[in-house]
Amino acid sequence: MEDEVIRVGSRKSQLALIQTDYVIKELSTVYPDKSFKIISMSTVGDKILDKSLSKIGEKSLFTKELEIALENREVDFVVHSLKDLPTTLPEGMVIGAVCKREDPSDAVILHEKHSNHTLSSLPAGSLIGTSSLRRRAQLQSSYPHLKFKSVRGNLNTRLRKLDEEQLYDGLILAVAGISRMGFSNRISQILDHKECMHAVGQGALAVECRKDDINTLRMVSVLTDRDTALQCIAERSFMKSLGGGCSVPIAVYSQLENCKLNLKGGVFSLNGSDSLICEEGCILQYKKENTEEKLKEHCGIVNLGILEELSHLAEQLGIALADRLVRRGARKILDEAHRQNELSIE
Repeated sequence: MEDEVIRVGSRKSQLALIQTDYVIKELSTVYPDKSFKIISMSTVGDKILDKSLSKIGEKSLFTKELEIALENREVDFVVHSLKDLPTTLPEGMVIGAVCKREDPSDAVILHEKHSNHTLSSLPAGSLIGTSSLRRRAQLQSSYPHLKFKSVRGNLNTRLRKLDEEQLYDGLILAVAGISRMGFSNRISQILDHKECMHAVGQGALAVECRKDDINTLRMVSVLTDRDTALQCIAERSFMKSLGGGCSVPIAVYSQLENCKLNLKGGVFSLNGSDSLICEEGCILQYKKENTEEKLKEHCGIVNLGILEELSHLAEQLGIALADRLVRRGARKILDEAHRQNELSIE
């Protein structure tokens, strides 16, 4: 691979290209003799903008076309926002690297006429735009004086709808995306995890590869941040065990400190009136020395550079938390949320 150009798949949006440029720059630092070329394309989620994400009915909204190109060997790897990747990847695909996570929190951006406000102090009836059932479900019960409505489009499009078209009084967006776009100064409020837990994988970048392309897997593995990867394995395992996606409100919050991995997860009805939130933890310590490198995956994330035993413990933590919620009635809440979403007109 040293003499050939490495083709990197990316969505066409400005944010996606910024994220892909970041990954390429990081790899170029380690491999200065390698050349990279971005191959950008639009996905289903980029093309269908007149429906909310939960209504499109496609699992791989922002990844399918890129994965087809990867399968057809038109690109060598693809850069994604990890939260866009389903917990079950197409046959033959794996996540070869998970970059160090940025702040996974959600943030509020308000119209300038509300510059001195937060969600709690906005006038009654103020309209807040968010494409996420998860955000809406958690915030509606806390802020009953506000109205929430779906908003689609890339970050620039959403800001135009807020600032110029004045269709909304505020937006809820991921802190990481706002920061990567250079708009941190627009943030009016960062939401604490106690009032709005984040999406699975939010704030982390993932590099998707073909499972049989060992050279590329070894190359991109230098990007993996072990702590981020272990947290995201636990989060993805939790969602996979519940069978969730963008059509039902599922939220998480994870911490890894001093070998202790804590995972909090919640399921919600669409309006947030019914919810279940539980927390589980485990100690990430390996019991036996094992330096043998075996390519195994946990919720799509391969363990290159991470001891297999630690990945397994993180995966089991997500399963344990999901099982605990199911025993307490999570399935009923999720089934009802799915039914309500199908019946809703937005």
